[in-house]
Amino acid sequence: MDKILVCIKRVVDYNVKIRIKPDETDVVTEGVKMSINPFDEIALEEALRIKESGQANEVIIVSVGSDDCQQQLRTGLAMGADRAILVEHPENTEPLTVAKLLHQIVQQEQP
Repeated sequence: MDKILVCIKRVVDYNVKIRIKPDETDVVTEGVKMSINPFDEIALEEALRIKESGQANEVIIVSVGSDDCQQQLRTGLAMGADRAILVEHPENTEPLTVAKLLHQIVQQEQP
């Protein structure tokens, strides 16, 4: 195993009380602390353990979203990831589109 690719998503921090917008179309994200999805953080920690054990040479994190995702990518780099890739795309992208974008990254990186 040469590379490990870990997908991370920017989400409302799990300690924040979620509030719904008045029109009930979405949650309020303005001024709310955001973080890496806790399950993605666990995946990143495990990838770093695998790298430390010598079974991989590089851990790459990737996120699909707006420029705001850079903070979560920086957090992942601070945790020990070697590289970060941001695929800039609107926040409310359909899951199939995200999957196709991630597929392109996998093809480029060949993990």
